[in-house]
Amino acid sequence: MKLGNLSPPQGATSKKKRLGIGPGSGTGKTAGKGHKGQRARSGSKRKAWFEGGQMPLQQRLPKVGFNNPFRVTYQIVNLDDLASKELSGEITPEVLKTAGLIASTKRPVKILGRGEISAPLQIRVQAISAAAAKKILAAGGQVEANIGGAAKTG
Repeated sequence: MKLGNLSPPQGATSKKKRLGIGPGSGTGKTAGKGHKGQRARSGSKRKAWFEGGQMPLQQRLPKVGFNNPFRVTYQIVNLDDLASKELSGEITPEVLKTAGLIASTKRPVKILGRGEISAPLQIRVQAISAAAAKKILAAGGQVEANIGGAAKTG
């Protein structure tokens, strides 16, 4: 078998339809386009969302909600993430960044309580959940939240 000998299976391809080749062809004169009108013209396309002049759907529906420009988005770190990196001592956003648990020290960090922790950690971040704080204190650690305030993020 060679590339030059390959051919498609029987019936897989069809011949190109030659339009406008006389009345006997079945596609003569108007070539399947009908008479005049926008759809008969070359390059005739309407926008996919055009509804023939009736009020478009996106204008019929009411406006809903609002985007808060002052929304604070936290970088999430769970207790099992801290345990997997075997971090100890004081945990700050800088330490989390060097461990690869957060992307930036400029955005606020929140510690959540998924997983367990055994090492006593001193955690200083912008926010912490009640469940996470409870587990850290139970392990003999310390918690300090809202350091430097929650940074404004856009």
